[in-house]
Amino acid sequence: MHQPRLPKLDLRRLIVGLTLLTAFGTLANSLLAARHVQRDVLIRNALDSNRAYAAKVASGIDGFLRDAQRRLAYSSGLLADNFGDAVLRHAEAERLQAQDMAFNSVAIVDEYGRVMDAVPETLELGGSLVTSPGAKQALAVRQPLVSQAIHSTIGNLIVLVSFPIISQRKKYLGFVGGSIYLHEAGVLHTLIARHFYRNEARVYIFDANRRLLYAPDRTRLGTKLGRNEVVDDVLTGESGAMIISNSEGIEMVSGFASIPASNWGVVVELPLDAAIAPLDELVFKTLLSSAPIGFLGLVAIWWFSSRITRPLKALAENSNAAPSAALLERVRDIDAWYFEAENIKHALLAGIAHTQDTLNRLSIAAQTDPLTDLFNRRALDDVLRLLEAKAQSFSVLAIDIDHFKSINDAHGHDVGDVALIRLGGLIRESLRHDDIACRVGGEEFLVILPGTSIKAARAIAERLRQCVEQASTAPFGKLTISVGVTIWPLDSATPSDALKEADRLMYLAKQRGRNRIESTSHVDHRADLDTSG
Repeated sequence: MHQPRLPKLDLRRLIVGLTLLTAFGTLANSLLAARHVQRDVLIRNALDSNRAYAAKVASGIDGFLRDAQRRLAYSSGLLADNFGDAVLRHAEAERLQAQDMAFNSVAIVDEYGRVMDAVPETLELGGSLVTSPGAKQALAVRQPLVSQAIHSTIGNLIVLVSFPIISQRKKYLGFVGGSIYLHEAGVLHTLIARHFYRNEARVYIFDANRRLLYAPDRTRLGTKLGRNEVVDDVLTGESGAMIISNSEGIEMVSGFASIPASNWGVVVELPLDAAIAPLDELVFKTLLSSAPIGFLGLVAIWWFSSRITRPLKALAENSNAAPSAALLERVRDIDAWYFEAENIKHALLAGIAHTQDTLNRLSIAAQTDPLTDLFNRRALDDVLRLLEAKAQSFSVLAIDIDHFKSINDAHGHDVGDVALIRLGGLIRESLRHDDIACRVGGEEFLVILPGTSIKAARAIAERLRQCVEQASTAPFGKLTISVGVTIWPLDSATPSDALKEADRLMYLAKQRGRNRIESTSHVDHRADLDTSG
């Protein structure tokens, strides 16, 4: 019985098929690796962003509450010796309520809990006795107070900010208090909107009793939160970020911070799926950017495979011919050299190189501080492991901006970021080619000087200190740094110990007046340092 013959693959198709299989397999593997790396980067960025967002909201609310108490303190001082002046009481209540619309209502209460004056007057509280837990607590503690969420006498869910009225003879006369209505768009919404950075993020604010003060769904205001790891951490004063599952089992990227002035907490949540939503688009763009090079590679493969198979085909066509001088001449004229194979390899590698370049850029982005463009802590750890493995000596500069908190408090975090960027640029300009500069957190920087003596490292640190001191100071005033200098190996058993020693020396420089350098050869290792900023 005749068996049908399967078509045979020629060498040209084999070369093209195997080459394309290898190319696409390598490209797929590269894209999967890029996707994995970028997913981690997106999650870390989301954690950092939510942590920073929560901290900014908490800082804004904390500042507002403290400022509100200062305004109430001012009114308390005016009323202290004129508490019986009804005209003054009413004028102060109206001024507080209208000053910046921070308070929805204002009340002045005497020591017996009687409302002496209140605005707006439509509340009709004048002469009545306070009954809300917040007001009773203010009367009991006789101290500045930010209450937890309470229901007012007319049923509103409010927060009461109060300040005691004490006469010059130290007699307690009562308190002046401002109420913030939580169900109405007001100061909390304004403070959150000021820092708002992405539509998918959800912000929650709650008090020490776990009662919601702010939530995207206003129907939940006043309800209590259940047991939750993030809420528990915030109520103990912690700040940070983590991935948790909410009550519906959805994974959330959460950032959280506490509000010291009121013992409240802020949580910013973003669904994990939303955090990594750009991932597929990034991979697609990487593939799309590789497509032109890949297309050119395919054309090159087809052409070079023709060049490879052409001499073999010519030899096959002449294999059955009778021997003759003409046949010998034809065989001699066949180009049987495969120099083109090297060109095929280069054509294929062009597309792969483009993909690898994309991966390298992603890797560099994962090891770079986005604000200063210096290396981050991850890159620093890699450098230290390499230096330790090679037993390569190095010096360390631990650098911290003096009074950085004052810059943030006086000018805001945006100006603080400008200071960090400027210092990062000055550090980069002051270093040599092989030196490694890193931002390791906040206003703290580390510089690794491979193969550098402690004397040379101190000279570099002094040059940098002078450069920073003499640099342009606008818009945040004079900028100075404190620097700790040490070397490894010396007394340090590990590079990590050297970093800790440099950090210790930097705090010693702060303790001894700031804007100075302390190095290993100039310190008493037994000194008990105060490591406050």
